[in-house]
Amino acid sequence: MFLANTLPEHLGFVDAAVIALLGYLVVFFGLILLMIVITILGKAFAAKSAKPAAAPAAEAAPVPETPKPVAPGAAGELKLHDVEPKIAAMLMAIVADKMGKPLNELRFISIKEVK
Repeated sequence: MFLANTLPEHLGFVDAAVIALLGYLVVFFGLILLMIVITILGKAFAAKSAKPAAAPAAEAAPVPETPKPVAPGAAGELKLHDVEPKIAAMLMAIVADKMGKPLNELRFISIKEVK
């Protein structure tokens, strides 16, 4: 509470506004400095981590693409008729849950919205 002794008893509006403004400026200046330091450190770490990853990628021979393995029990394509994929996925999950079977053991051929 040493500040209470240094300030006059009655501050005028202008004096109080100047003190408040200086306080805000100090805080925002500190925040801007912190933002600059974090940005510089972020770029330094990104450059440091990008260097080792870029060198082996350029030297490595291209790997031929292999087809992704199909999950056990997957049963081909599913035709959607006026149904969003998200809605179809929810319906398939509900059916699998009600039947008490894993989804990969069921075969859905098509899903069509009934209007």
